Amino acid sequence: MNKRFVAVLIFAFIVASGASLMLYRLMSNRTPATKAAPASVKLALASRDLELGALLREEDVTLADWPGPVPAGALMRAQDAVGRGVITKMIAKEPILELRLAPKGAGGGFAVMIPKGMRAVAVPVNEVVGVAGFVVPGMHVDVLISGAPPTGTASQGTLTKTLLQNIEVLSAGQDFKKDAEGKPVAVQVVNLLVTPEQAEQLSLASHQTTIQLVLRNPLDRETTKTAGAAMGSLFGGKYKAPETAALGPDFGEAPAPRPRPRPVVRPVVQELPPPPPKKEPAFVMEIITGTKKAETKFDGSGEGK
Repeated sequence: MNKRFVAVLIFAFIVASGASLMLYRLMSNRTPATKAAPASVKLALASRDLELGALLREEDVTLADWPGPVPAGALMRAQDAVGRGVITKMIAKEPILELRLAPKGAGGGFAVMIPKGMRAVAVPVNEVVGVAGFVVPGMHVDVLISGAPPTGTASQGTLTKTLLQNIEVLSAGQDFKKDAEGKPVAVQVVNLLVTPEQAEQLSLASHQTTIQLVLRNPLDRETTKTAGAAMGSLFGGKYKAPETAALGPDFGEAPAPRPRPRPVVRPVVQELPPPPPKKEPAFVMEIITGTKKAETKFDGSGEGK
């Protein structure tokens, strides 16, 4: 065998072996990337849909694994949620958060939805006052009152004024009251969330005036000052706000009255009697009889002289 060929073959084998060894060491030094299993914790979840005011029981709460980040304020024990009222509606399999529950010992029902320092006032309404059924919980409304102020505006007639603005509706439903014969009658009732001062104004207005609710955009938080509207102004007159606190501190100011136009004095023209008719000149007729000549004059009436 050719020695040169054998030497080339041996050299190629050595090079291939060295390259294979280097590749093996390079691959063996690499550790395979392992995907870590996501950590999970047990959280208290709602076992069913929970409505506002519901009082949580043991069967309403379940512990289950929750993968991923834990929501802020999530409860990890069922006993921390049992016996507390729901102040925000929740759906099934949703983590129960601390901020969605009433404080311990507050109980359930409608009262747990009232924030601290606020009051809920029930206002009886009809389909017209309640904006034809569009007033639902969570909406914001303005409260208009119509009536006759105690002093100063008797000539203006009935007045309408915006009493409260941007008031949240807590609930809207039906209540049963008895009529004059003692029979139950369904009455539409809207509960409004107000401050104690607003509750006093609303209670007085509900007994002394007529209330109208005006629906507004919940994102519109601006308060508009109005002077109110009077029956007299609807027929071309101008309404002047009375200087009294009976209509509330924010009743507003009426626009400045228009200056009255001064009366125009026209000179009296005395009519003169018509001039007398002009007399027509007399008509003279000469009559000649022989040697005699006579004249006869006729005036405008045709009579001769």
